Amino acid sequence: MLLIADTHLPKRAKDLPAAVWAAVDDADLVLHAGDWVDVASLDALESRAARLVGVAGNNDHGVLRERLPEFATVTVEGLRFGVVHETGQATGREARCDAAYPDLDVLVFGHSHIPWDTTTPRGLRLLNPGSPTDRRRQPSCTYMTAEVEDGELTAVELHEVARPSENRA
Repeated sequence: MLLIADTHLPKRAKDLPAAVWAAVDDADLVLHAGDWVDVASLDALESRAARLVGVAGNNDHGVLRERLPEFATVTVEGLRFGVVHETGQATGREARCDAAYPDLDVLVFGHSHIPWDTTTPRGLRLLNPGSPTDRRRQPSCTYMTAEVEDGELTAVELHEVARPSENRA
């Protein structure tokens, strides 16, 4: 499974990095936590991904808002995933998400461009893959991959990709 967010195409890069497209091709499920910015990005992922679940972010307007929900869920081998763009500030995030998403096992989110991987007191796994095109204050652009085996989330891995200037054709 591939987890991405905050692609911001074509503002931050002309296209997704080759490593991300390779991960799309390898994944049985792609979760995109919003801020696509361009409908062409949604169309490209829909045509290439085996299965895509995505949401709208704060920079998504018009057709993107018409085609994408603000929150989506998907169940994989009994594991309940939620996808949302924003979860608010980092301080208090675990308690806030425990209260807001009592029926989930994993919540994938974006917005900050800062990778995040924690587990709340209730056991909700919170994952932010960062951004594959806009590193902001981070040392590199990022995305995540994960696997679900026997109803358990396994092999969660943060991947670094080339800086945006290296992604431009």
